[in-house]
Amino acid sequence: MASETHMPAPVCLIENTNGKLAVNPEALKILSAITQPLVVVAIVGLYRTGKSYLMNKLAGKTKGFSLGSTVQSHTKGIWMWCMPHPEKADHTLVLLDTEGLGDVEKGDNQNDSWIFALAILLSSTFVYNSMGTINQQAMDQLHYVTEMTDRIRAKSSPGANEIEDSADFIRFFPDFVWTLRDFSLDLEANGQRITADEYLENSLKLRKVDDQKDKDFNFPRLCIRKFFPQKKCFTFDRPTHGKNLGQLETLHDDELDSDFVQKATVFCSYIFNSSKVKTLPGGIKVNGPRLENLVLTYINAISSGGLPCMENAVLALAQIENSAAVKKAIALYDEQMAQKVQLPTETVQELLALHRASEKEAIKVFMKNSFKDVDHLFQMELVAQLEKKEEDICTQNMKASSDRCSALLKDIFNPLEEDIKQGIYSKPGGYHLFIRKRQELEKQYRQEPRKGIQSEEILRTYLESKEAVTETILQIDQTLTEKEKEIEEQRMKAESAEAAKKMLEEMQIKNQQMMEQKEKRYEEILQQVTEKADKEKAQLMAERDRVLNLKLQEQARFLNEGFKQESEKLHKEIQYLQNDMRRKRCIIS
Repeated sequence: MASETHMPAPVCLIENTNGKLAVNPEALKILSAITQPLVVVAIVGLYRTGKSYLMNKLAGKTKGFSLGSTVQSHTKGIWMWCMPHPEKADHTLVLLDTEGLGDVEKGDNQNDSWIFALAILLSSTFVYNSMGTINQQAMDQLHYVTEMTDRIRAKSSPGANEIEDSADFIRFFPDFVWTLRDFSLDLEANGQRITADEYLENSLKLRKVDDQKDKDFNFPRLCIRKFFPQKKCFTFDRPTHGKNLGQLETLHDDELDSDFVQKATVFCSYIFNSSKVKTLPGGIKVNGPRLENLVLTYINAISSGGLPCMENAVLALAQIENSAAVKKAIALYDEQMAQKVQLPTETVQELLALHRASEKEAIKVFMKNSFKDVDHLFQMELVAQLEKKEEDICTQNMKASSDRCSALLKDIFNPLEEDIKQGIYSKPGGYHLFIRKRQELEKQYRQEPRKGIQSEEILRTYLESKEAVTETILQIDQTLTEKEKEIEEQRMKAESAEAAKKMLEEMQIKNQQMMEQKEKRYEEILQQVTEKADKEKAQLMAERDRVLNLKLQEQARFLNEGFKQESEKLHKEIQYLQNDMRRKRCIIS
């Protein structure tokens, strides 16, 4: 089980110094150690609107994120607080508190836009916090939404069209929650009680366009509806009155307005139960290291003067993780082979079976830990490394066998060689004595265990090297006739030829086994690749289905409101998605 992360207090994730954004290495180190899936909740809004207080409530603390009690903005950059998820076992909740937007002391609207964009890119639930009601002023303050396409690119291809981009933004973007603070109106419309969600939907309705003023009125509403089809709204009364507002960190719930406490509880419950795991296209769940790499990729793009590209960020993340997946797979292979293999093995089949079993597990590990392996480059790298491992272990096996057999031959045949030097067999009848002794020693050698696959080859080579000695002993033996010597010479040549033929056959069998092993490897890899591809495509289709359903709902709303032009725009997007889904379903089938 992945270990839980307990942070006693928040740390700065992205520092904002003199308008320049930089990543805090301490925060990255914390993220790199979190292997659990992350539910990432980010909050943005104007400065001094109580964002940090809500985040502390989510953390279950009265203190943590800096609240401040003056008109100055306290939070700078983006601060992070990681903790065990209160409702989802084996998940980590990551809270991101951002510096207040519109700080007059900062005087840098572009910097605000980047903070806003980063909060969207990094979160799975995006909370926009504002004061009072949803009126035109509140919409004007949310102009950062209208700048999204100027700050973020969905795809790296410059030829990506607007229809495609719209769908891709939704696939990347978080769920949207609007929290209205110090809200004092009654939630009614046309004399009927309405919910906060209905109030938000009513506030996002468009006007008939007669002039530029109507276009300006509609534009932020269109952007919210386009980028965030899944929306939620919460309204909060003022938590307390007078000077107590500056002392919220020290007040207990029973000292606060009861309605505020109740709504804050409902808000926290919704966030805990409805916020999803941060997920990238293809169903890739984000853990600590993945979020770490996303942060680095986005900040590097901003620092270099470019636009954060969501597709590029995923591909960069895939490069890092696929490279790590290859290393992890090879490490597992090495570990399993070290545990299983004792060189030399008696047969090639035995070694190849062990290799294949370890290779199969290594490929499983790679498939589990890799994603978006474009053109299967990392998979091919893994296969190449495994093939090299196979060659190396076979070479090591042959050497281990050769070394073992050579040492055995030296020990077993050393007495015979000493007798030859002493001339024991250089006498009448010595040849048959020599042959008998040599056959006894050959039998003894063959009875020795774990000689490996080079056993007969090393013996044959050894005997060949002693043919001249054998021939000399044969010729010296005066008890043999010339005819008997000739027959014996023919027999020795026949034995040598038979041994060479047998070795050639064995080599052919080994090569055949190696080829069969390679074919099995590719069959297994193809099967695993196909299964993984089918799973990823099915996940992509599920994402497309979700986006399509959200767009169909939004199209119905535009039709009900009488905005035919906006409905037709959405219809084109829906057609694009439907055609894309049909193409992908054909590929899958």
